[in-house]
Amino acid sequence: MTVTLSATLAANEDIERRRRAGQRVLHLAFGEAGLPVHPALRERLATASDRNGYGPVAGAAGLRDAAAGYWTRRGLPTDPESVVCGPGSKSLLYGVLLAIGGDVVVTMPSWVSYAAQADLVGSRPILVPAPAQEGGVPDPERLSSAVLHARAHGRTVSSVIVTLPDNPTGRLATPGTVARLVAVARELDLTIISDEIYRDLTHDPGLPYISPADLAPERTVVTTGLSKSLALGGWRIGVARLPDGAHDLRARLLAVASEIWSAPAAPVQEAAAYAFDEPPELVERIALSRRLHCAVVRAAHAAFAGIGASAPVPQGGFYLYPDLGHLRLGGSAEITRILLDEHGIGVLPGHAFGDAPGAARVRVAVSLLYGETAEERLAALNSSDPLHLPWIAAGLDHLSMGLKELSLARRDTARERRQALVPTPCHG
Repeated sequence: MTVTLSATLAANEDIERRRRAGQRVLHLAFGEAGLPVHPALRERLATASDRNGYGPVAGAAGLRDAAAGYWTRRGLPTDPESVVCGPGSKSLLYGVLLAIGGDVVVTMPSWVSYAAQADLVGSRPILVPAPAQEGGVPDPERLSSAVLHARAHGRTVSSVIVTLPDNPTGRLATPGTVARLVAVARELDLTIISDEIYRDLTHDPGLPYISPADLAPERTVVTTGLSKSLALGGWRIGVARLPDGAHDLRARLLAVASEIWSAPAAPVQEAAAYAFDEPPELVERIALSRRLHCAVVRAAHAAFAGIGASAPVPQGGFYLYPDLGHLRLGGSAEITRILLDEHGIGVLPGHAFGDAPGAARVRVAVSLLYGETAEERLAALNSSDPLHLPWIAAGLDHLSMGLKELSLARRDTARERRQALVPTPCHG
């Protein structure tokens, strides 16, 4: 088995090397939330810093109670015994795949780690495209066909992973699509793994949100964490809600956890319990984050739309997934290279997310535009008009100018090619 560095982490390291070498690069390739830690969370972490015991494998009782309350407030009654905590939802997803076993269906495109983790656990990912203008959930009809085809060839297909809202597209699957997915999962006896790390960053709180667990709690694992909503990526904490009555799955997941991470860091669990209890100051912080992400990602969307790129308007998180195929510059790897080398814009190629190599889509993350210092990021967070802050405006100007140069260069190249095809007059 060949294991390579995650595409997002590799791109981040490459861009940081270029910056240290003096190159000006607009960093749009890394999915970090780009905001400071709330002081109340730092205080909880510091207060609990003397807690150095391993603690229960499933996580501290206080954190499991808080996570259960978090889901219950969202209309999904949860027993703390159904909650398992881990060092980030990424680790939990890996543990869940190991515990379920069998092959897994993954949406195309989808977060880079789903298919990679499936490979690591010995599963073969089955890629199924999302419905047009949606993301994060495979087309239910094509899902059914893919699973039946795989099983007819002797494969054991046990689960399907979805993301609500989605990374990389920033789109939220409609309630109808989720309902059809659940119906197919019931018919084919699939466990649904629902990654809802961006749920609280849905731009419009009034947008209908349906989790598969709302419709099929008996066969849905839900994972979430604090790395996106509260910018705690470096603290590495996540929680999973297991299906109702899934005692065997819980036992297998805890066995995996006991051999990989033992228990999440005790001080971080204490701070996370406070966060999942949703005190007013953190609810306000998430609302401000949501407003900022929405404003900046939609401004970036406008820059891509301005050169004719096709991209659905993002509905959650801080990503967009434009298609630059109209420029006819090649596949996503070539477009990514041109943007970085010639225009100083760092994005991720769509093929890293499962797209076909010839497709021309790229993943754009705007969250590192919010500032270089904690002071700038706080100013962005609290601003009612962040697009006019000098550093954010400069980043968006860099993006717009680079995209216009890219588009003009393509037109010039096309014009030169057309002129080369015009026959010269004959002279005799």
